[in-house]
Amino acid sequence: MDPTAAQPSTLPVDGSTPARPTRLRARERAAALGISEAELVALEDVPGTRRLRADKNSVGELIVALPSLGEVMALTRNHAAVAERVGVYAGVEIGPHASLVIGETIDLRLFLGQWKTLFAAPVETPKGPRWSLQAFDAAGEAVHKVYLPVQPTPAAQAAWNDLIERFADPDPAPVQAQPRAAQRERSVDAAALLSGWAALTDTHQFFGLLRQLGAGHGQALALAAGRFTRRVSAEAAAPLLRAAAETETPIMVFVGNPGCIQIHTGPVRKIAPMGAWINVLDADFNLHLDQSRVEAAWVVQKPTADGVVSSLELIDAAGEPVVRFFGKRKPGQAEDPAWRTLLAGLPDAPAPALSAPLSPAAGAPDAAL
Repeated sequence: MDPTAAQPSTLPVDGSTPARPTRLRARERAAALGISEAELVALEDVPGTRRLRADKNSVGELIVALPSLGEVMALTRNHAAVAERVGVYAGVEIGPHASLVIGETIDLRLFLGQWKTLFAAPVETPKGPRWSLQAFDAAGEAVHKVYLPVQPTPAAQAAWNDLIERFADPDPAPVQAQPRAAQRERSVDAAALLSGWAALTDTHQFFGLLRQLGAGHGQALALAAGRFTRRVSAEAAAPLLRAAAETETPIMVFVGNPGCIQIHTGPVRKIAPMGAWINVLDADFNLHLDQSRVEAAWVVQKPTADGVVSSLELIDAAGEPVVRFFGKRKPGQAEDPAWRTLLAGLPDAPAPALSAPLSPAAGAPDAAL
């Protein structure tokens, strides 16, 4: 099917695509086959799927062109959390190391060197068939996805058609995922870590400090326990989100992977637990968090020029951040006291022997994955 001519009503449905288990998302289907998600998209080769150029310059130009699509849904995920935001790509800035999308609705930090395989593909979602852009890293794991509405406007459809033709790869190489090497925890100078932490003047300096000392994210939070961090229940996101909704406290939610960090800023309203999952199901923002994959949760304090900035940071078994929650603020503003009150209300983590893992088998949401 030629995407320059197809309309949403003509996109393939389940009956015309390769057989697949009902309700399994792409990531789950790939895992069941023992391949990466990028390899799955190539293998299924749904009619209308096109490979796009994935060299860094082309990817940057593609991001610059995304505002022409109008309102879309931006999705960023890792193995435990998914963030979905309806809005418009705006405020695009392409840099040599990091790139930005800073709009009123879609807010991203992009590391385009991690983007190795790109597809334009029709997909079935709980809301109906839609066109999507899907970016994957060298391991074949999803970095970022963009979904057109189920029924895009004529202008959006024309912009999509132009974009696909402009960035189509005429001679794509076979998709061959390279499994990501496991990171081994290194010995860290705790005194240097705490000294550098105390000297922070901006939260962004924290990541430079970790790189300088060769410290893992979760490792650093554990080393700072009692001074800059406090361990709380691994399921702390649920009561925090409920409290934020009840008190109408605006927050910031960071979900990311090595190639993209997606940020939601604003209120959360509809909080819905489903088995091991805790979900935010608002009209323009969805968060899906599998709490069974959270190894530890920490209330974290970082000094800045604007005063202490506090967060709840969820860490997986590999020591990597899954989701980070902050109070809504801009540079130059002090932290919202209401946000600090919410964090103070989170109880300390129970003794490990009392912790009971949730089962992820039931209640996983129908995210557009």
